[in-house]
Amino acid sequence: MTPRDASDDGNDTSGGRWSDLDRPPLNSAALRRALVRDGGLWSSLDVVPVIGSTNTDLAGRADGLPEGAVLVAEEQNAGRGRLDRVWTAPPRSGLFFSVLLKPVEVPIRHWGWLPLLTGVAVATGLSRAAGVDTALKWPNDLLVTVRGEERKAGGILAERAGAEGVVIGIGVNVSLREDELPVPAAGSLALAGAVSTDRDPLLRAVLRSLEDWYGRWRAAGGDPAESGLQETYAAGCATLGRTVRAELPGDRSVVGEAVAVDGDGRLVLATGEGVQEPVGAGDIVHLRPV
Repeated sequence: MTPRDASDDGNDTSGGRWSDLDRPPLNSAALRRALVRDGGLWSSLDVVPVIGSTNTDLAGRADGLPEGAVLVAEEQNAGRGRLDRVWTAPPRSGLFFSVLLKPVEVPIRHWGWLPLLTGVAVATGLSRAAGVDTALKWPNDLLVTVRGEERKAGGILAERAGAEGVVIGIGVNVSLREDELPVPAAGSLALAGAVSTDRDPLLRAVLRSLEDWYGRWRAAGGDPAESGLQETYAAGCATLGRTVRAELPGDRSVVGEAVAVDGDGRLVLATGEGVQEPVGAGDIVHLRPV
């Protein structure tokens, strides 16, 4: 069952659609007119006032939906990041949405590039629409600069869904004020000096950028080099060239300089022992500032 799109009817259970005049609701009808079209990637777009997790909801319905379904929430009360970390934010203070992709013609070995591809697309879209330089922290964080300090303003979570799908969840802090930040190291587009915090054009820009990059990657059979994805990701990755600590599964950690992102999307660390070690999963801590 598709969640009821309540962005136009005023039946918002999270304090009223206009409870904060600085944070107007999304206009779902206008977003659909702009993004859902014949021959395009986006097949549907629903906006709900509040939901547990857009990823969980969309993944549960993946087999019954066509590729390109988009589910947007004005508020998530059980949003998740990597390693099941909680993602919370005030209603209408950010972009909280998931998309369903089914790249069946791309070899599964290349699917690990989807979160990195999404990072490139989101950073590109936000740079254009918000005028904020957005850097990428491997593998899935979006960074902005607030008063000279690097802060996390968003994240990406990709999960297998159904028989042949991937649901990608995206969360971006748009208008969060300093006193609303969940942790001191968090940031938002507003705090980074965005020229606009109007979420409608921001969401349109991000989804158009994601459609463009996904189309390039799919046309290249998922090849990250041929599609230009590997080079573009490396150019925008704030992790490369830094000394980092990779906190790996099994309570193991590796410290080294991040020197490359390889063809499988892994971060390659040059350790003090002269070994180049590829890291495919784990938390990355930046140890040396730019």
